[in-house]
Amino acid sequence: MTNAIHAAALEEVLEVGVGRLTMEGIGRRAATARTTLYRRWSDPIEVLLDALYHAHPVEEPTPGADDLRGDLIRSLQLMRAWMLSPAGRAVAAILTDPLGAAQISEALFENVFARRGGTFTSTVLQHYADRGHFSATLLTPVVADIGEALVTKRLLDGTPPSDADLADIVDQAILPAIGLAAHHM
Repeated sequence: MTNAIHAAALEEVLEVGVGRLTMEGIGRRAATARTTLYRRWSDPIEVLLDALYHAHPVEEPTPGADDLRGDLIRSLQLMRAWMLSPAGRAVAAILTDPLGAAQISEALFENVFARRGGTFTSTVLQHYADRGHFSATLLTPVVADIGEALVTKRLLDGTPPSDADLADIVDQAILPAIGLAAHHM
């Protein structure tokens, strides 16, 4: 039942936006009584944040930290898949709606993204920096955002990046930013 409620919240926000999101709308889509929703969540934003939290993937680098390039490419593949999913499309709708962004963006970043590991490539980069593959001082906010920014740009241009595009992002932007060349990986 929770999965149906989460799916309903994502569908509802895509259709009506954050400002018009209601327990009635979510309940109608999930074929669930409002009273049932109120037993677990205090308002529709809380339902939405819970749905986004549970739908947000967490990148898990290789335990041996022996494939930085591959882990970075896989993290961007995970991001691409998520961005094309109902949850990713809901986040895009929220963040591009001025009212929605103002109402929920801080909670979205604090209660979903930060709790689920931050950005996709930063999880991988931190894993490898912690194991001495490169200096952690190179992990600036700009470096942490390079991959995600380029994938987002490609998606905004209307074409999801191919696996070759993701490899190029890693080889031409992320690895050079931490002082490594692709052929050393």
